[in-house]
Amino acid sequence: MKFKIERLAVVINFLIPVAFLLSWYFFSFYSISTLCLFILLLFNFYCRHIQKTHTLLANFGILSFLRYFLEGIGPELRQYLYSSDIEEKPFNRMERRDVYIKAKNEGESSAFGSLLDFRNRAYTLKHSLYPIEKKNLQRFSLCFGEERALNKSYTISHPLLIGGMSYGALGKHAVRALSRGAKKTNLIINTGEGGYPKYHLMEACDLIFQIGTGKFGVRKENGDFDPDKLSSLSQKKEVKMIEIKFSQGAKPGKGGFLPKEKITEEIAKLRNIPLGKDLYSPPCHKECSTPLKTVRFIQQIQEISQLPVGIKFCLGREKEIYELFSIMKKEKSFPDYIAIDGSEGGTGAAPKTFMDDLGYDLKSSLKIIDNIIKDMGINNNFKRICSGKLISSGKQLMAMALGSDAVSTARGFLLALGCIQALRCHTNNCPTGITTHKTKLMKGLDIEKKSERVKNYALHILDYNYEILGALGLKAFSELKPEHVM
Repeated sequence: MKFKIERLAVVINFLIPVAFLLSWYFFSFYSISTLCLFILLLFNFYCRHIQKTHTLLANFGILSFLRYFLEGIGPELRQYLYSSDIEEKPFNRMERRDVYIKAKNEGESSAFGSLLDFRNRAYTLKHSLYPIEKKNLQRFSLCFGEERALNKSYTISHPLLIGGMSYGALGKHAVRALSRGAKKTNLIINTGEGGYPKYHLMEACDLIFQIGTGKFGVRKENGDFDPDKLSSLSQKKEVKMIEIKFSQGAKPGKGGFLPKEKITEEIAKLRNIPLGKDLYSPPCHKECSTPLKTVRFIQQIQEISQLPVGIKFCLGREKEIYELFSIMKKEKSFPDYIAIDGSEGGTGAAPKTFMDDLGYDLKSSLKIIDNIIKDMGINNNFKRICSGKLISSGKQLMAMALGSDAVSTARGFLLALGCIQALRCHTNNCPTGITTHKTKLMKGLDIEKKSERVKNYALHILDYNYEILGALGLKAFSELKPEHVM
């Protein structure tokens, strides 16, 4: 309702002066003006004495529409006129501009000095007095599934993955542009929990198929897990790994949410869900009510798919992670990777309090989990991936130094597509055509051109990853340690 009345205020405040100008030009100014004023008087009477929804309208009539008008355009005024380059959240203008420059393949040099407040900077990388030239560095390689000697193990050649974004949260043009860009740069992309990955598969890129708590894409009519659907999906050559999502940083302890405005007939069919109502995923996998049952479910997915299988979670209670790892160690059964999502992670839709008040931030999570893994002596049993506002090379290498083997970013690639951080992802009214299914908004998103931007951003990030590695005096990404972070 808040959004609707803001929009109504914008329209009314625009139409009033237009109506007066037109009446002056085409008709008698006084007669038409009298009619317009009479209509406004009736509308003002309705606002003051009939409607009961809005107190401001009841107390001040149509004058209060000015307040709604300013509230409606407030985000745009702050974004473009009033906020400084380093004030906005979750990504400030400086951070967004850096992604845009990379995506457009423009010059990246800056001048004079950093705009950051160094008094409040918590983390930085320690460079070496003896940096190493990029040509002398070891190329990155990381194999998933080698611990289990899988026939279908999967090796990535870059320390960067494209994070999970489902068809549903994103429109089909955005999904195809991201997937095509992934194909061009030999990156693997996570499908998110959007069900059968129709538009990801159209671009023939390598995929991590994500199984969320709603089991979309691998569910029966009653919502239960369907082993046959997973087996069939795992046979597709594009699907290289499977990820079981237990929680995500933006809404830990709560299942996924897709507003009914964004559920088209096609999405309903791909997810095997009804039309016309909001979609809420369960808060957890019902198969995973205890640590032992969780390990058994991971084993089941591994056996059915015969692919590397990972688990994604946001750290909450340390004791629970310790208990889970203890059962894994006892059973000698581990996932092929864990994906740690910081509480600063993004989402298409979530309650604000879940985004603000739950979960560990990424850097704290990495240090805690690294300590648990080392204490238990299970360092070499699985790989580690992480995510959470890692849109720059410096942030990515910090995360790898704190214990991650590779990193994932979703919003970095959304910005590369042209996202302007309008914060309308959940409304189906994304102005850049990324998180909407409205044809009139999606038509401006050219799949081929945007896939080039995805490729450019990825190549620049990867190039700087090696540049920074050399600046630290290290030859390989595996040499990154907590001691390299200050």
